[in-house]
Amino acid sequence: MEESRELLASSSVTHRMVTRIKGSKSSQLLDVISVEEPLEIRVVGSRDGQAFQKSLSITMRTPGRDMELAAGFLFTEGILQDCSQIMRIAPCGPVTGVHRLQNVIKIELVPEVQLDEQRLERHFYTTSSCGVCGKSSLEALSVAQCKPLPDTPPFEAAVIHELPTLMRSAQAVFEQTGGLHAAALLDSTGQLVDLQEDVGRHNAVDKLIGTRFLIDGLPLTDHLLFLSGRISFELVQKALMAGIPIVAAVGAPSSLAIDLAEAFNITLVGFVRDGRFNLYTGERRILP
Repeated sequence: MEESRELLASSSVTHRMVTRIKGSKSSQLLDVISVEEPLEIRVVGSRDGQAFQKSLSITMRTPGRDMELAAGFLFTEGILQDCSQIMRIAPCGPVTGVHRLQNVIKIELVPEVQLDEQRLERHFYTTSSCGVCGKSSLEALSVAQCKPLPDTPPFEAAVIHELPTLMRSAQAVFEQTGGLHAAALLDSTGQLVDLQEDVGRHNAVDKLIGTRFLIDGLPLTDHLLFLSGRISFELVQKALMAGIPIVAAVGAPSSLAIDLAEAFNITLVGFVRDGRFNLYTGERRILP
């Protein structure tokens, strides 16, 4: 586990010379910087007996777990429903000069898979700060074929209070750069199952969910998703697609995130810090 975290950290950071000002004095030093690079997601399949390849998304992300990120994106956007639909998933090629072909992930689908034409025709361009703002229309925000989540066993408030400390201790790259968001997945006992870091909140969540999707480990009932920033509509939508009943965060939820959580029976917990938190929806899942 520690070795894999070190390998991930090495691809997630770079170094730059900076000038540090302290009071009236300045000094030069080599600083550790979070890497941000574009990732293109391509889908290869067949349509009416003819092969096709489509560039579906470009997202700004931190390198690492790219295949999981691509799979998680396709699942949370409702394009794929099962990992058995994927025949092969891999980078398109090796590093070549300035342009890195490993920044292109190709997902090859099994021949029998029929994809939703309208979803394929949507064009995505997501920044590292927000996944929703690049979508071509408001129809892209619709939650596909989802039902309200069932009631699940509650988490103790003491577990919620420990989340910021637990997350910070597991953030290998943030400790070096201070420049990444994190998404953590915890089981019903409060144990950390997985944690992913990225310059984009939505990317970190897609990496988490994509990891489980590729091993047929969904839905994630009896789990909790903890976020290092605010809670947007899109992040609640991704949790809903993965069947995660509780979403908690250091920051605040948006009004649309609260509306979505109320409609689909998701517990929303905000401002988890300094020994306090706010419950916005689904209070019964949290024990005092």
